[in-house]
Amino acid sequence: MAGDYRNKSSHMNDPYLPGDPPIPLIIRRSGRARRISLRISQLDGRVTLTLPDRVPEREAIHFAQEKEAWIRKHLANRTGNVDVGHGVVVPIGGIPHQVTEGAGRRISFAQGQVHVPGAVDRVGKRLGAHLKALARTRLAEASDHYAERLGKPYAAITLRDTRSRWGSCTAQGRLMYSWRLILAPPEVLDYVAAHEVAHLAQMNHSPAFWAEVERIYGDYAAARAWLRREGSSLHRYRFG
Repeated sequence: MAGDYRNKSSHMNDPYLPGDPPIPLIIRRSGRARRISLRISQLDGRVTLTLPDRVPEREAIHFAQEKEAWIRKHLANRTGNVDVGHGVVVPIGGIPHQVTEGAGRRISFAQGQVHVPGAVDRVGKRLGAHLKALARTRLAEASDHYAERLGKPYAAITLRDTRSRWGSCTAQGRLMYSWRLILAPPEVLDYVAAHEVAHLAQMNHSPAFWAEVERIYGDYAAARAWLRREGSSLHRYRFG
């Protein structure tokens, strides 16, 4: 989940796949990459190629050309973005909640609904801010729990709205998480917290690292699979 990506593409000469429509390609290099990888953002449909530092850019473009049919199929099937407002259904803790008008001043939850008071044009922003606060509380609790089980403290927690990773851990023990994890089932959020906390002991993805994850979290296969299968859909929701 941790990554050291440096965007090497230029704005004037960005490569693309010709056709109708042409598909822009974003080229990134990573010192950790061992092979060329391709990613399509569920958020905005951007096609990103990540390649090792010494691999020529032309090889990445050739790789994309070979995958063009697959890329176009996925772009055509990509689920559209959702602007959050009254009537929209948003997953919170993995459970669908319909956004409805609320009374009073506080956001509240009841029977598959989330009641958001205030001006209609600020519903998305209000709910987004509320969910970020919930995410900070839940991720801090989970990080505390797994750090205690690991036997190593962390230095700090920050939340961001990252597209390429759900969390990271620095050598200084600073944890970063995507606040959108609050939209996922609780066991998925907990898995990401355990994953990043385990990096406090193992700053790699070696067998020893995965053994630490399993020791402090348990069987992580289902949560990891959910994140790979469903995680990109959490970026659909726009909170204004």
